[in-house]
Amino acid sequence: MARDPRYVSHGGALVEITYRTVQGRFLLRPDPELNELVVGVFARAQSLYPVELVGIVVLSNHLHLLLWVESQYHLTQFMQHFGGNTAREVNKIHDWSGSLWSRRYRSICVTEEPAAQVARLEYLLSQAVKENLTKKVEQWPGIHFGKTLMQGRSLLVGKWVDRTKRYRAAVQGKKIEEKDYTTPMTVELAQLPCWRHLPWDRYVRRIQKMIRRIEREAERERERQGASVVGALLLRQQDPHHRPVKLEKSPAPRVHAASRDERLAWREAFGIFVAAFYAASELLRKGVRDAVFPEGCFPPGLPYVGDTGGLPLKPELA
Repeated sequence: MARDPRYVSHGGALVEITYRTVQGRFLLRPDPELNELVVGVFARAQSLYPVELVGIVVLSNHLHLLLWVESQYHLTQFMQHFGGNTAREVNKIHDWSGSLWSRRYRSICVTEEPAAQVARLEYLLSQAVKENLTKKVEQWPGIHFGKTLMQGRSLLVGKWVDRTKRYRAAVQGKKIEEKDYTTPMTVELAQLPCWRHLPWDRYVRRIQKMIRRIEREAERERERQGASVVGALLLRQQDPHHRPVKLEKSPAPRVHAASRDERLAWREAFGIFVAAFYAASELLRKGVRDAVFPEGCFPPGLPYVGDTGGLPLKPELA
């Protein structure tokens, strides 16, 4: 069965991304070196493509992102760069061969409703705490944007490793030091679109209060269930090749919306987009080379159709 094309509404949108490791293995297990390299890959991708990173949480076998993107083109390029380069770094650290990711990433648009956007922000902030991995967000030993915001900061620090430069030097027999192919890089967190009007200090205070509320609710739930916290020490000792016996799966919505009207409006726009895409695809299969595809899509075997009169959008950088 064919998969529906990805869709970002005209003018840009907030998008929630979920990316899972193959077979749920703990290949993203928290580790200082891995944390630094993953942030570096994000920073490199952000320097190439105009994507605003609102939230990022990397757990042992999956990660969550909250991004604001101008178009599906930029989102696709950003995620391709991130997915490929992260896999290369993780495979080296954990001596893993083959695919790192179980499938293509899942992307879900979030409507412009403040309630919908805040709900997704809160969902990301609750990661690690709601699963009883740590009591507090700051105790998570991996990458968690909540830790950065609790400190009032907006920057995540990492490093980009130019593997191509290192390889070429080795082939040419040149002596090269780590500092010659490693560059410190930072990711700057953006504010949630519906809260962009807030001064940075007010924005941070809102999120800090949200985090403390999440932690209190998680503690009450643990007391009710008699559950305990795993803790950072045990988390860092996990075997990265471990495969969980059972993975939690739940159906994903087409869109994150706070009201029925907005959900239906988005689904209607998406339905029109998909219908136009499949109609053009059918014409293309019949040999009509000038079939008109809707703006914001990747026609089969053809360049991306941008929002500039249907002309292909050329990549900014190779």
